[in-house]
Amino acid sequence: MLLLLAVSLFWAFSFGLLKGLSGLDPSDVSAVRLALSLAVFAPFARITPVGPAAALRLGLVGAVQFGAMYLFYIRSFAHLQAYQVALFTITTPLWVAFLDGALQRRWRRAFLTAAALSVAGAAVLLWRSAGDAAATSGFVMVQLSNVCFAAGQVAWRIEKARLPQGTPESSVFAFLLAGALAVALAASAAGGGWSGFHPTPGQWATLAYLGAVASGLGFFLWNRGAARVNAGVLAAFNNAKIPLGVACSLLVFGERADPVRLVAGSALMGLGVWVAARPPTETGAPTPAGRSRT
Repeated sequence: MLLLLAVSLFWAFSFGLLKGLSGLDPSDVSAVRLALSLAVFAPFARITPVGPAAALRLGLVGAVQFGAMYLFYIRSFAHLQAYQVALFTITTPLWVAFLDGALQRRWRRAFLTAAALSVAGAAVLLWRSAGDAAATSGFVMVQLSNVCFAAGQVAWRIEKARLPQGTPESSVFAFLLAGALAVALAASAAGGGWSGFHPTPGQWATLAYLGAVASGLGFFLWNRGAARVNAGVLAAFNNAKIPLGVACSLLVFGERADPVRLVAGSALMGLGVWVAARPPTETGAPTPAGRSRT
């Protein structure tokens, strides 16, 4: 449990730190961050137990779960406050449930209710002025990021079941990150390359922290901690980064929010997740699940 708490705490600072990188090209930021994460896991990579075909499939999973996800996710900070991005990631478990339900061809009305509540909560948080297209675009980008992350989790669960029994995640995680890095590098090349990428020393320090610590070491420690607690504790810590991220953005990084809208919007989105997470009445119907992401 201490590992999960420690990871949740240093993930909470990532939202505010990413906001400080909004002047840099999101594709370049994603590529640097993923390259540093890959550097952390590359020494543990072992292709022998899984084979080239499995390594390629894992790379495709990572291309969606981390590569495409980070492109949308980091781009959203140009349109939203960091605390808003943190709150809008709360819908990731709903997308996991939707995708899982689609694969199993099982649907629950609770998911539609949960989605409606989440959208209502987002509308309350974003209701600043008529025709605020930037904020709406930011919300859509976070949701596209959530969809990519959720799809990657569903695909990872399938691929993990196909791996040889006893294969440690640390030995294959580099393949996911390699696929993600390929997507980020392709997006960076399509956007004009690195000619305008000139981070300040402080921004380089932020990139190093986000890549090596938040993404690299963070995911590894999270997986170790997740294996040592029950599902209820894990679910609680999956959502812990959201209020922590909001608190850090407001108190540490000095962002401002309308307290009434913040409480009302958060309550509606939280209620949506609670509705979707209630035990299903249908036998074997899927329930939301998700892994934290910063």
